[in-house]
Amino acid sequence: MSRIRTFIERHPVFTYYAITFAISWGGMLLVGGPNIFAGTGWQTDPLFLPAILMMLVGPPVAGIFMSVLVSGKDGLRGLLSRLLKGRVAPHWYAVALLTAPLLQAAILVTLSQTSPIFLPAIATTADQASLLLSGISMGLVGGLVEEIGWTGFAIPRLTVRRSVLATGLVVGILWGAWHLLQMLWVGSTSSEGIPLELFLPQFFFTAIAQLTAYRVLMVWVYDRVGSLLIAVLMHASYIFSTLFVLAPPTTGVPFLTYSWIFAAALWIVVGVVRRSSLRPKGDNHYDKPEDKAPISR
Repeated sequence: MSRIRTFIERHPVFTYYAITFAISWGGMLLVGGPNIFAGTGWQTDPLFLPAILMMLVGPPVAGIFMSVLVSGKDGLRGLLSRLLKGRVAPHWYAVALLTAPLLQAAILVTLSQTSPIFLPAIATTADQASLLLSGISMGLVGGLVEEIGWTGFAIPRLTVRRSVLATGLVVGILWGAWHLLQMLWVGSTSSEGIPLELFLPQFFFTAIAQLTAYRVLMVWVYDRVGSLLIAVLMHASYIFSTLFVLAPPTTGVPFLTYSWIFAAALWIVVGVVRRSSLRPKGDNHYDKPEDKAPISR
C-alpha cells in the first residue's frame, strides 16, 4: 500500500488522468455498449445522453478524490476557494465569455455568404428560447464538472514545471482524447457520403486541434487570474456556442470545412497572444506550498 501511495504522490497528475479515463470511458462503454461503434443515430438513441452523463462523472470525481488524497482537507478547501473566486478584472470575464462565440460567429457569418447551410442554429431554429436555455444550462453543468478536474487539479500542478503553452498542449491533447468515444459515436453518423475512413480521422484531428488551442487560451486566462470560476465560465461559453446556440447543422464536406477553419482560427488567436502573453506569471495559484510537490510528466 505504501508503494501505491508513494507512486501517487510522485505522479499525481498521471494518476488523476488514469482515474478520469477509467471512470469516463468505462462508464460510457458500460452504458453505450455496442451502439458507440455501430453507427446508430446519436440524436435518437436513448442511450446517448446517459452515456454522456457517465462520461462527465470522471473529471470531478477524480479531481476531488485526488485533491483530498494529495492535500487532505486543505486541498478541498483550496478547490472551493478558487471556485468561488469571482473578484477579477471585468475584462477577464469578457475574454472568458466572448472568445468562443465571437470567433465562431465571425466564421459562420463569413461562410454563410457562400451557403445558408452555415447559418448558426440560433438563426434557423423556431424555438430560440429553448435553444438558449439548453446552451446555458448544459454549458454551466459541463463546464463545472469538467473544470473541477482539468483546472481544479491538473493544470496548477503542471504549470509548476511547464510554461502556459506547454501545459495547454498537454491538457488540451488529453482533453481531446477524452472525447474520442463521444466523437466516434457522433462522427459515424455525420459523414454524409464521405467514407468513414476519410471522414473520421479529419473529424478527430480538427476536434482535438480546436480543443487544444482553446485549452491553451484557458490556461493562459487561469494563469492570470487564478480563478476556477472563470475557467468554468470559459468552458461553459465554448459548449454554449459550439454545441448549441451557434452550431451549424452541417455534415459531410460543409462540416469538415467549418471544422478546419474554426481550428485554424483558434490557433491564430493562440499565436496572437503568445508573443506577449504566454509566459509563466510566477504564481501558480496553489493554496499550500506542499502542493508544489513533484508532478507527473
